[in-house]
Amino acid sequence: FDSFQPVINLLREAAKDPKVLAIKQTLYRSGPDSEIVQVLAEAARNGKEVTAVIELRARFDEESNITVANILQEAGAVVVSGIVGYKPHAKMILIVRRENNQLLRYVHLGTGNYHAGNARMYTDYGLMTTQPDICEDVHRMFQELTGMGKMAKLKALLHAPFTLHIELLKLIEQEIDCAKAGQSARIIIKVNALTEPQLIAALYRASQAGVQVDLIVRSICCLIPQVKDLSENIHVRSVVGRFLEHTRVYYFEQGGEKRLYCASADWMGRNLFSRVETCFPIVDSRLKKRIIKDGLLNYLQDNQNAWELQSDGQWFKVNGVENEAVHSAQRYLIEQKASTV
Repeated sequence: FDSFQPVINLLREAAKDPKVLAIKQTLYRSGPDSEIVQVLAEAARNGKEVTAVIELRARFDEESNITVANILQEAGAVVVSGIVGYKPHAKMILIVRRENNQLLRYVHLGTGNYHAGNARMYTDYGLMTTQPDICEDVHRMFQELTGMGKMAKLKALLHAPFTLHIELLKLIEQEIDCAKAGQSARIIIKVNALTEPQLIAALYRASQAGVQVDLIVRSICCLIPQVKDLSENIHVRSVVGRFLEHTRVYYFEQGGEKRLYCASADWMGRNLFSRVETCFPIVDSRLKKRIIKDGLLNYLQDNQNAWELQSDGQWFKVNGVENEAVHSAQRYLIEQKASTV
């Protein structure tokens, strides 16, 4: 609900800045006419070290991505397709700049594609940061993707196909432990799809332990909620509004610690085992509160565009009960944004 333009501006300024030495970016669905592609080509022509990791086989975009690769290579950029056998689906930008005789890193991580057109129709989150551990992790992931290193050992990020799945299972088990210890325990997951069997089984165990589980799943959900002695504490909803819900957000109460992650990965086998994905923590307290309030709780309160999955597999349209205030999650965010402009 904020403009995607700052991401483009970041790259545009970096392309012209004489102090910027290198720009590295993953491109999944950008298109040859994309301003981002043109800016990266300009940066390469300006003498920057430009590296683009492109998924050439992105479904329905194969021809477009090959054209993008040719444009960048002709401008002098290095184009690679990532780790053999794994689609690069992570959304990352790394900018290296010389400041006061030191090299500083600037990073952008996102939940959606670097496609300005999609950004006007999809809802996604992006994090801009100079946090050292995150920047170092992104640097190592680009080394991994360009074949210059082995599996990256990361400090702050989780990444598929190596650590993300097992760490998600651990986070769910920790939530179960909190519930058994009488501590506050809640899981809220917002993804496009939920199909991975081990994660579904872990969420069932969490429900049985008394963890409150709220799932906001836009499309396919293979978990069955509200089944006695199995998933009584799990609610599943999908919000269908003006914009396509595309954010991936993982929230774990952790006895009040409130751990929050954004990611490029859905909870599907292909994302967790067959693609290179990033999952990044939101540690800034202001940003964390904003995402929990606007990106999660806001959608759980929607009684205009939400559908809830029943135990028989049917979706039921949510309607506000008598005297309940009308609430549309997307309209709330539109009006909130308008009031700050």
